[in-house]
Amino acid sequence: MSEHIITFNAGSSSIKFALFSIGADGLLRRAAAGQVDGLGAGAHLEAKAADGRVLHDANLPEGDRVGHADALAAILALMQAEFPQLRFAAIGHRVVHGAARLSASTVIDDAVLASLRTLVPLAPLHLPNNIVGIEATRRAFPGVPQIACFDTAFHRGGGFLSEAYALPRDYFEAGIRRYGFHGLSYEYVAGRLAELSPREAAGRVIVAHLGNGASMCALRGGRSIDTTMGFSALDGLPMGTRCGAIDPGVLLHLLETHGYDAARLSDLLYKESGLKGLSGISHDMRELEASEDPHASEAIAYFCACIRREAGALAASLGGIDALVFTGGIGENSARVRAAVLGGLDWLGIDFDPDAQPEGRDDRVISAPGSPASAWVIATDEEAVIARHALRLVRAGLQGATTASIAARHTKASLP
Repeated sequence: MSEHIITFNAGSSSIKFALFSIGADGLLRRAAAGQVDGLGAGAHLEAKAADGRVLHDANLPEGDRVGHADALAAILALMQAEFPQLRFAAIGHRVVHGAARLSASTVIDDAVLASLRTLVPLAPLHLPNNIVGIEATRRAFPGVPQIACFDTAFHRGGGFLSEAYALPRDYFEAGIRRYGFHGLSYEYVAGRLAELSPREAAGRVIVAHLGNGASMCALRGGRSIDTTMGFSALDGLPMGTRCGAIDPGVLLHLLETHGYDAARLSDLLYKESGLKGLSGISHDMRELEASEDPHASEAIAYFCACIRREAGALAASLGGIDALVFTGGIGENSARVRAAVLGGLDWLGIDFDPDAQPEGRDDRVISAPGSPASAWVIATDEEAVIARHALRLVRAGLQGATTASIAARHTKASLP
């Protein structure tokens, strides 16, 4: 019977997952991965084995009524069908916000889950779905350790100067501080760059995690010293539907003059802004790049200008840069965005040849040979980081438990 670790990354309308086997040598090897998209609007489950074999690619029955717990049931039922000797050593969860109290990956018990519920206002788009996933898998596998891996944890330890806002000191002590996000992605990229180029990884690196959520991080010696996101996942770069940095006076104006309440303001900042709001077309960079509407081009240009501006600020924090890395869905796949960003950063020592961007999915250098500072594309793998943390905690003394199918508990999401 093989031991496995499965990881879950629950978003507002999707759940990503990855299954890893634990070899006799103690190393993790990816066995399968996939996601359920379209929760509540026609759920679709796609999964592939590590060798590329398609395990499932179809809508789930009653897809418009499939929730997070049902999607988890479908994923686990599929994994058990494909890997009948499955035995979970641990189940790992991406959790977006841990605040000051939860500053490292941890085993989830009742106290941790209660703490997470109090943090929901800090990440209202993400934490409720993270919690739903945790609750569903705890019910299904009560004997299996559940591990929470926090996106904020990678940025902890920077100290007062990197975390404080210029508010009265009591607010900092009460937890109103800059936390940073996308830490699992940055942790992976830092480790991968160390494998590809140890010299640059040991120096001054800016990583741009560009996707529907977007942020940037300054690394020195592989450790976070500055990042564009702060107290919430709203700050810094504009994103798919989120505004990014904004003058707080605008928010006061909307509250005082236009009759906004907190709920209306939240919808504006989290769901109606960013690329979607700027373009009036879509939050999806692929759709914007394909559009001939000038508003789409303006939204892309704005996005790239903000990346260049933040790169300058992070370079100041680092005292220069040795490498800049693009990652995330946009960072890995949009040559147009990379060219627009790097075309304005030659002053940082990046010699960029727009005609020399190699294509493909492999991690690669995209700066010219001999460039004083290099530019890279590295595909992120948050699931691998979650699995590593889960395995580390298991090795620290936790014990797994044999799985039991949960399909009967959630018959609505049974596989076709």
